[in-house]
Amino acid sequence: MIILNEKEIQGIYGMQEAISDVERMLHHKNEGKIINPIRTVIEFPQEDGSVLYMPSTDLDEEIMSMKAVTIFPNNPSQGKSTTQGVVLLSSAKDGEHVAMFNASYLTRLRTGAISGLATDRLARKNAETLTMIGTGGMAFEQALGVLAVRDIKEILLINPTKEKAYLFKEKLRDFSVNSSVEINVLENVSEAVSRADIICCSTRSHKPVFNGKDIKPGTHVNGVGSYLPHMQEVDFTFIKRAAKIVVDDMEGVTEEAGELIHAAKQPDWSYENIHGELLGLVTNQISRRENDDEITFFKSVGAAYYDLAVANGVYKKARATDTGIKVEI
Repeated sequence: MIILNEKEIQGIYGMQEAISDVERMLHHKNEGKIINPIRTVIEFPQEDGSVLYMPSTDLDEEIMSMKAVTIFPNNPSQGKSTTQGVVLLSSAKDGEHVAMFNASYLTRLRTGAISGLATDRLARKNAETLTMIGTGGMAFEQALGVLAVRDIKEILLINPTKEKAYLFKEKLRDFSVNSSVEINVLENVSEAVSRADIICCSTRSHKPVFNGKDIKPGTHVNGVGSYLPHMQEVDFTFIKRAAKIVVDDMEGVTEEAGELIHAAKQPDWSYENIHGELLGLVTNQISRRENDDEITFFKSVGAAYYDLAVANGVYKKARATDTGIKVEI
């Protein structure tokens, strides 16, 4: 078995590779080659925490994975990461367990890659201003996913704790985000939203993080932070204004996407209003952005086959570069 920690994975595998691997996996899914049982979620209300168990199999690649990830938002006060996890990768030929990886980075990376794929097909080609609402654990790779597919000139950062927003700005610069890209921390959410061409919401909010009336025509929004029924990042006003709503996994969002669950309870909206899944965008079964005035929304709650896509990509790269620790189990 090959074991890789987060730093080792970051050294051999990045956003462009993740986008490519996720796109290829979606084609496998379209061909009926993906087996993906619904994930199991256990919540710990006293800590506002949760654990998720997510299995999946790719019959085309003959590989299977099981991710176990914990999300405990109070951890930073104890010097620990909010999100922690591992991915176990196994052969679908003989059942051999071939690799185990730190899952925190892979989770952030695949989520950013998913948003990158959606942004590439739904955001305006000339989009230049990216607003990040939330600069926590999931946000950085969201920014990288957008930067991978659009020529962004300005990034606006919104976070309840301004110090964290400034640290996020420094992290972007340390990652060699082009110095020509202007990065500013704002306090006024309405201003940041109304100036945006693309918005990424990466929060654990239980209520909408912006007013849907502030969105200008032509804006694309990625929502990845709310993944439980009681969470919401966008309001019903925004959902009704969206010309196209695309989701990463239909089964997942009907069970877990709080803003869509809330919308479905209203008399003038139903899940039939959803344009389709990301798979449909990638395989050209549903239309992409059709004009510069459309407001578009991509909602992601995650699915195990996305984790499998990047975990398999890392495994191939680790073998090719002889990276990681090899152990007998």
